[in-house]
Amino acid sequence: MFGIDTVSLLGRFTHLRAEIAAPLGFLIAIAVSCHVLLHKREVASSIGWIGLAWFSPIIGGLIYFIFGINRVERRAQRLRERPRRGRRRRGMTGQTGGGHLTSLRNAGGRITRRSAEAGNTIAVFHNGDAAYGPMLEAIAGAKHSVGLSSYIFRADDAGNRFIDALAEAHRRGVQVRVALDGIGSGYFLSGAVRRLRRAGVPVGQFMHSALPWRMSFLNLRSHKKILVVDGRVGFAGGINIAAENLVLTNPPHPVRDTHFRFDGPVVGQLTEAFAHDWAFVMDEDLKGGAWFPPLTETGPATARVVTSGPDQDLEKIEFVVLQAISCARERIEVMTPYFLPDERLITTLGLAAMRGVMVDVVVPSHSDHAAVDMAMRANVGPLLADGVRVWRSPNPFNHSKIMVVDGVWCLVGSSNWDMRSFRLNFELNVEVYDEALAGVLSAAIRREMANRMTLEELDARPFLGRLRDAGVRLGLPYL
Repeated sequence: MFGIDTVSLLGRFTHLRAEIAAPLGFLIAIAVSCHVLLHKREVASSIGWIGLAWFSPIIGGLIYFIFGINRVERRAQRLRERPRRGRRRRGMTGQTGGGHLTSLRNAGGRITRRSAEAGNTIAVFHNGDAAYGPMLEAIAGAKHSVGLSSYIFRADDAGNRFIDALAEAHRRGVQVRVALDGIGSGYFLSGAVRRLRRAGVPVGQFMHSALPWRMSFLNLRSHKKILVVDGRVGFAGGINIAAENLVLTNPPHPVRDTHFRFDGPVVGQLTEAFAHDWAFVMDEDLKGGAWFPPLTETGPATARVVTSGPDQDLEKIEFVVLQAISCARERIEVMTPYFLPDERLITTLGLAAMRGVMVDVVVPSHSDHAAVDMAMRANVGPLLADGVRVWRSPNPFNHSKIMVVDGVWCLVGSSNWDMRSFRLNFELNVEVYDEALAGVLSAAIRREMANRMTLEELDARPFLGRLRDAGVRLGLPYL
């Protein structure tokens, strides 16, 4: 119509686009490669990202920009520059389990940069039926502060009791702060968040955003379960706040679990961990005697908080676990709902079994994620071959996360034995040196040893089942 050759014009545009895209893609691939080489530690992951960038520079570069860059660490660096609001560090003078665990104690201090605190009392609660009552009593008795962090917090028969208790504490002038995970406690419609905010309770949602440039954070979750009251009483463990944890009420899908109450100097570390998360989520510093009062010794246990996450605490819980396995001389007992360890954990456990340490791992007969069970079956063969005993616990599903070494050292908390917990999630565990607690937890683990898994059983699976399980195992880092 205007004398312009449309086909020729389109051809010139395509040629121009190709001339621009080629050098742009080359520059993007170079930039991604340089960033990966400088910031990524794992060789396989680095090779994968670099390969994607060169195979498809523009799309691969965009994917790397959204999902591959750890922006959490940058935020953590800024928070790390703030002065800590905790108390003077105390030395460790309690039980250590003999000389062979001294190296574990020393390594824990280097890994966590926290002191092992002597003089603590620790109580054990099984299931929400036993744990929720003492937690609610502590909130009801709060005079100055309440800090609560949970992965799952539902506005159901269990959660509503906590919402009412927190709202009542807020009304009587207690400083109440609640940090809930942005996905685990409801991404779009969180009844707990809505009710708490309606009551005026300050609530923060961890990594919660619908903005496209923050979608990379969807894979990074806060899996911690913390309750600290007046800076003097602390609760931590594996129990979320939801009706399925009230096993005695016969919910449709009951979840058994284990939780702990801490009294003594280690509560200061639990409060510091909560305060750090609150500053991360809400950019508010919690300080003063309401949160960090002087603490006195209450019992015989020595304890230390171990946190991990994709920031300055990268892989710290896994490092402590590896050190504990390496120090073990007699027995290692583990109970975990999800057992998908990486190759270095598999190797370390296998070596412990080969040097004569009795290694027992207890997993559920059926977890609440079928894919995890499939990947686990494809992953445990080398351990069974090395002499590690893997047991299935009876139903209902047991969500407890417990480790006991040589009848003295315990590790309890929120972290599962999988790569997601060790590397992607924000987790909180507590290591404890105490023979009495170790005896209680060891007995609990042994009661769950119902059915031993064997290599013959795994090998007898149908070919298609073994093939499916092996394929699911490839998603191990994200299950």
